[in-house]
Amino acid sequence: MQAAMLSAILLGGVGAVTSRATAARAISLGALLIAAHTVGAQSSAAVLRERVRAYRVAHEGAIVREFGALLALPNVYGDQAGIRRNAAALVAMLEKRGVRARLLEIGEGSPAVYGELPALSATHTVALYAHYDGQPLDPAQWSTPPWTPTLRERSAADGGAVIPFPATDDALVSGEARIYARSASDDKASIIAMLAGLDALRAAGQQPTVNLKFFFEGEEEAGSPHLGQILEKFRDVLAADAWLFCDGPVHQNGRKLVSFGARGVASLELTVYGASRPLHSGHYGNWAPNPGAMIATLIAGMRDDDGHITIANFYDDVRAVAPAEHAAVAALPTIDDELRRSLALGRTEANGALLGERIMLPALNVRGIQVGAVGERAANAIASEARASFDFRLVPNQTPARVRELVETHLRTRGYFVTSDSVTVAMRLAHPKVVRAEWGSGYPASRVSLELPFARALVRAVGDGTDQPPLAMPTVGASGPMYLFEQILKVPMLSLPIANYDNNQHAANENLRIKNLWDGVEMYAALMSRLGGYWSGRMVP
Repeated sequence: MQAAMLSAILLGGVGAVTSRATAARAISLGALLIAAHTVGAQSSAAVLRERVRAYRVAHEGAIVREFGALLALPNVYGDQAGIRRNAAALVAMLEKRGVRARLLEIGEGSPAVYGELPALSATHTVALYAHYDGQPLDPAQWSTPPWTPTLRERSAADGGAVIPFPATDDALVSGEARIYARSASDDKASIIAMLAGLDALRAAGQQPTVNLKFFFEGEEEAGSPHLGQILEKFRDVLAADAWLFCDGPVHQNGRKLVSFGARGVASLELTVYGASRPLHSGHYGNWAPNPGAMIATLIAGMRDDDGHITIANFYDDVRAVAPAEHAAVAALPTIDDELRRSLALGRTEANGALLGERIMLPALNVRGIQVGAVGERAANAIASEARASFDFRLVPNQTPARVRELVETHLRTRGYFVTSDSVTVAMRLAHPKVVRAEWGSGYPASRVSLELPFARALVRAVGDGTDQPPLAMPTVGASGPMYLFEQILKVPMLSLPIANYDNNQHAANENLRIKNLWDGVEMYAALMSRLGGYWSGRMVP
């Protein structure tokens, strides 16, 4: 009966936030604590998770309110005033937990927030990376204000109604509730989860078994332009045996995962030119070059309908996928058909090849085309120029510099004069075809071995006490600055995400499913308490 009542309280019914009556609170905590002390059939890992869960149940309202306070701080990268308010808040949050914290700064750019927490008798040090800056946005596209965190009883897409934030520290918050705000999933959720996990671990009477370092970046969404300089300047401060990149979504089926790499990225803006002013399509069509057709032809010559990049020599540098990586993808749950149906896709590229296999290969995405107008605004005119925007997703051994060389060579073989400067009238008269190529910041891919001792210890620690161990993914499709940590600090970096896959990352109505936050709290507590034993070999799985 107690278990049934506990289940009802945790599910939360239609109202996702419930004030706890004294009796219900006693039953909830009592059931969890009794389970936590029933060591008989349970492992010490399962007992620890029950104790951590007991702490979380008793503090759900406090955790969500602290999360909301952090999300209420505007954090668009480049807004230095807002970024510094976020950094100051994070320093205070770390210090509140006994973590020695400070800002790491260079002459320009946003500060990184750094904290360290030594562990008694620890033989290894792990650094936890997250970022606190967010993507730009248009508030008009949001259902609720992006920096007024809003709680809904479930996903807004499923009709979830707005509900009040918990009024008390011990108010229960349903796992199916969602919190809407910029950076709710990308990436402030990870910060809250690791700090609440540390709180829960201590409440369970446990201490970390590894030395912990925290590193919260303030420019990740801007391409991490100063990260390398920060890592170089503070190399000794940031020394660790391994790093964890705590960002991104879990598997599409909801399973937690450990990722061993991320794709690199290179961005490109192309502009092609016709006449110096728009021309009447009847008077000048078939005589004046048409920039819309020109940009379409260029795009068609760079990739085919199955996503294969047709630029000469593009795959020459691509590192072959290892047999162990193919095997890891084959072991993942097969969600492709379900995902395709949910996205209303009649087909996928490459004849239905698995998503996990495809993201181990480079990709060319056409992220936007701009020329003339359509619909009611369409005019019978030849545009004077056309633009296209691209991002290349790179895999190990590829570099942005080499990709730039190959792409610009490809453009020249198509008869274009290539420039990165402003295009002048003289330039347009001197060359039959001119293209302006503007490259953005980028970075190479990262992928570490699945057999790394730290990686094996991490997977065991994160899975301890759970029915389902985390999935092992050779790489995620998104990009991150992981290569810098490997190149400058000479340490491996793995990825440990917690966000729901349908979080609207980088878009309007970004959100986090609260159950993912609760899972993250337990995961980080298990990581901090179990990693040292597996890593040192003192603990046998």
